Amino acid sequence: MRGIRRRAVVAAIGLSTLVACASAGAAGDGGGVAHYVNGIRTVYVTIHYSHFSLDHMAFARGTTVRFVIHNTDPIDHEFIVGDKAVQDYIENSAHPDHDGSVPGQISVPPGATRTTTYTFSRVEPLQFACHVRGHYAYGMHGSITVTA
Repeated sequence: MRGIRRRAVVAAIGLSTLVACASAGAAGDGGGVAHYVNGIRTVYVTIHYSHFSLDHMAFARGTTVRFVIHNTDPIDHEFIVGDKAVQDYIENSAHPDHDGSVPGQISVPPGATRTTTYTFSRVEPLQFACHVRGHYAYGMHGSITVTA
């Protein structure tokens, strides 16, 4: 009986810690828990039912962000950061699997978690999007504001 109570207490503490961390991140990150390590900000984004967990992000110019993208869906998705020209080009061209060799561009297989890093070097409006056929038109994109 003591073992059961101990596990319940440990589970309750773990859950309250998780809720506190998620709440702290949600206030400034639109739902994505974020933290800094060695000057790089990490932002977590979940894909669920062909939607991103965030619809807008904002960063100061010069910020380097490590995006951790988790795909909970049973289909492939992408996470592409870029301006309108980049998004239009990828949407309207036959493009290969995004293997992460281009900063801010990654394919995410079903059930997988992938990372990509991007440095916001200019003050400009950007987007993040999925360009698997029909996904962008379905609304699978969001905005990024880069400030001075």
